[in-house]
This record gives sequence, C-alpha cells and structure tokens, in this order.
Amino acid sequence: MQANNLSGGQELICINVDKVYDWVINEATFDLTLTDIDLPDGVECADFDPADVTCTVTPDSVDILERNNRTFVIDGVETILQVVNLRKNFTVTISIPINGTVEEVELEFSRCEQVVLCAPEGTDVDVTYSDADCFVCTFDCTDDGTDTDELATFDAQITVRLCQSIQSSFPVTVEFLAEFCEPRDVLPTPCPSPVRPPQCPVVFPILNGGNGEA
Repeated sequence: MQANNLSGGQELICINVDKVYDWVINEATFDLTLTDIDLPDGVECADFDPADVTCTVTPDSVDILERNNRTFVIDGVETILQVVNLRKNFTVTISIPINGTVEEVELEFSRCEQVVLCAPEGTDVDVTYSDADCFVCTFDCTDDGTDTDELATFDAQITVRLCQSIQSSFPVTVEFLAEFCEPRDVLPTPCPSPVRPPQCPVVFPILNGGNGEA
C-alpha cells in the first residue's frame, strides 16, 4: 500500500533513546609535576624566556576501571548507588616561543577520579568536557654544558582545570503520543511533499484516529 503524505494528526510513536540514569557536573583541578623532560632537538635554554612558555590540554579517552554498589541514606531513604572509578586520559602540549616560531612538547598523562552515580552494571558512563584549561606554574630549564649531544631539559609544574559533565545512560525504547512534523511553507516548488511508510496496526497498534494505515 502506498505511504500517506504527512498530514498531521497524533499517533502513538515508539523511539529508541538513551535514558539518563544520573548526571553530575563538577570541576576537577590537579597539578602535573614534570621532571627532566627533553626540550625539542636543537633548542637551548638561552633561546627563549621561560615566562613565555604556555600550555594547552586536550582530553582523550576515559576508562571505567571499576564500579561498586554502596548503600547511601538520602532524605531518610536507603538507596543503592555506585561508586565509579574513572581513569581520564589527556595530552598536555607545552608551547615554547622562539624568534617568531613555536616549538612544542606533547606529553600524555592519566588521572583517576572516583564519582558516586546511579550507574548500575550495564549502563554506560560518559565524560564530556565543557572546558579544559591549564597554565604553567613553574618552568626551570637546564642546559648540560659538558656534552653538546645532550638535549637541554626542563622541570615544570602545570595546573590543569577541567569542567566536566558525567552521565550514566542506557538505551531504551519509549512510547509517546506525538504529531509528525511538517516542513515550513516555502515558495511554490516542484518537489513532492515528504511521505512516510504506513504503520502495521494489526501487529503493532496505533491509537484510534491516528493517520497511519495497515
């Protein structure tokens, strides 16, 4: 049977979505201590001013290490939540300006965090970042003047700040009463109106008065 044009009217619709079990937003701040890190080949301490060194942080993957059930009392009600251990991976890029150019040193790091969520086994835990920033707190450069083959090194302390959104979710199928959208009116066009396939109310009923057909 030919599909109907979209003509309004409400139907009972099933869609696949991710149900959010829990959602928290928090800030994480931590320091990175760097020791004896090689400068790029050919760069010496006298080539730049340590005060001009900057950094950027790029979040990478997040590993769920473990989740354990714990009993909490919230508003007088005993509730089972999960303590989730996360390992967050990221890259810090140290930028060293030298005579109008920039030399970079990329370093990979991981930091662990524990968060309490409604995240029972089977749910996905996702971490996204609305902000990721860092600054160089200290930077000390050292040249080895005894061997020209040795690279100059530096020690630094980097402070990283992350604004993060942590959600636990699980894919579900939900039903709701809704009306199909129609395109807005435009100037006359030879294009036909959108169509959709007919429903099968015998095996998957729709509401009486819906605009689908068997």
